[in-house]
Amino acid sequence: MRKLRRSRRELFEELDKPELLALPAKPFELAEWKTNVRVNIDYHIECDHNYYSVPYQLVHELVEVRATRDTVEVFHQARRVTSHIRRHGRAQHSTLTEHMPRSHREHAEWTPSRILRWAGEVGPATRSLAEKILEERPHPEQGYRACLGILRLEKRHTRERLEKAAARALACHSHSYRSVASILEKKLEAQPLPQVTQASLPLHENLRGGNYYDS
Repeated sequence: MRKLRRSRRELFEELDKPELLALPAKPFELAEWKTNVRVNIDYHIECDHNYYSVPYQLVHELVEVRATRDTVEVFHQARRVTSHIRRHGRAQHSTLTEHMPRSHREHAEWTPSRILRWAGEVGPATRSLAEKILEERPHPEQGYRACLGILRLEKRHTRERLEKAAARALACHSHSYRSVASILEKKLEAQPLPQVTQASLPLHENLRGGNYYDS
């Protein structure tokens, strides 16, 4: 370089090289940020059509989400509150137990198969009723409380009576804890089950028959 009377190499060695830092151990990772993400009432946020839990205390709060190829991080007021392994697909949930309210945490180890196994120990009608309750809820977990309430009725009444009450509730298409409890309290389980004849009414799950209203 004629004006400086020095080469680019000499300037690099003198000025630039002493200031250089080592290359990062990991290559740069591309991240996508989403701001003003509202925490849903079920303490999950939505990211790319999948759902990730946050501490339940943040329900209805606004958070920021940083998503990379492998992870999803959630920040609240510039503080990272959780991270998840990123789900790839649609409508998948990633839920951490520590994010649940205490009442939900107590139910975390329950599964539909476990509930149905307990109900089957009472009898086939009780199991069938539990299946109906779980099927009719948007999420099976929403039916756990009703199923467990029905199973607890065995302590107050007998297993035999509970099984008959479950059979009557099924025949009446009344799939709820309140219905079974009412049948047992009124001692209706011993009455003949309501029958719907082909001649009188077409068979349909929403048609309960006149005997239903006796209870």
